[in-house]
Amino acid sequence: MLITRSPLRITLGGGGTDLASYYSKFGGFLIAAAIDRYVYITTSKPFNPTIILKYSKIEKVNDVEDIKHSIIRESIKLVNRNINCLELSSLADIPAGTGLGSSGSFTTALLKNLHSRENNLISQQELAEQACLIEIEKLGEPIGKQDQYIAAYGGITCFEFCKSGEVKVSPLKISKETLYDLEDNLLLFFTGYSRAASTILKEQNDKSVINNGDMIANLHFTKELGLKSKAALENGDLHKFGELMNIHWEYKKKRSGNMSNPKIDEWYNLALKNGAVGGKLIGAGGGGFLMFYAEDKTKLRYTLMKEGLEEVRFRFDFEGTKVIL
Repeated sequence: MLITRSPLRITLGGGGTDLASYYSKFGGFLIAAAIDRYVYITTSKPFNPTIILKYSKIEKVNDVEDIKHSIIRESIKLVNRNINCLELSSLADIPAGTGLGSSGSFTTALLKNLHSRENNLISQQELAEQACLIEIEKLGEPIGKQDQYIAAYGGITCFEFCKSGEVKVSPLKISKETLYDLEDNLLLFFTGYSRAASTILKEQNDKSVINNGDMIANLHFTKELGLKSKAALENGDLHKFGELMNIHWEYKKKRSGNMSNPKIDEWYNLALKNGAVGGKLIGAGGGGFLMFYAEDKTKLRYTLMKEGLEEVRFRFDFEGTKVIL
């Protein structure tokens, strides 16, 4: 038996500039952080030659081409097309469709597992590139690259998306004191809404492809906010970082009418009045988790828990995708 895990993520600034429709023309930048909530992939060898897959559904096939789960099918084809004896299961700490990058985490954990079964050494960069190849190029998902990269690398990491397609990776230069304060004062609350990220991202992607002026200007500003967030974090100015989160959210909402809804707006405004400096919906938008930077986290927790929102506590993950057994 072989078990791999890959962390989920939160975005700290610049989200949305990692789509090729934008960065291939202008270059992108964002900061992401891996958290200690994971997607797990377990594989073993069954006694009989067959492929058994257990995720939200169960599949039993004899040939890789017959696999219905597209990411699993393409990942096996990439690593070893001739596999005909495999049992694979997936588990996750948090459900898909909640804005924490679960698809990218699933793909990196799966590829790491399959490569490890073949005794292939694969770097973090190669792992992220292969995950992007499968999800974006082979399957045509209108998504960005941050999920695959932060899942592979872990940590609190800056990503520069070059026009050429190259991704430059560097750790955020943050002091330990600032790191601990950030970890303690970032709070995640589940809204109860889940959604498919591709629906909202497709709207952004389509507008970027045709050089829609409002969308391009929005993403230019978002990239600048990402760079300002980097400076604030590296300078230890977490109050400024919280204020920038609020600006991020206001601009993010302008990208799509489906980005928020009246109930999410109500919760957000309530949080700002009760201990939060700033916040935003994590991921593409439309649902999932609200994240806040709080200077009075006790008051914020009490207020949002009264509203029925469940908090998910977390720490940062600095290991990335790895074999755990």
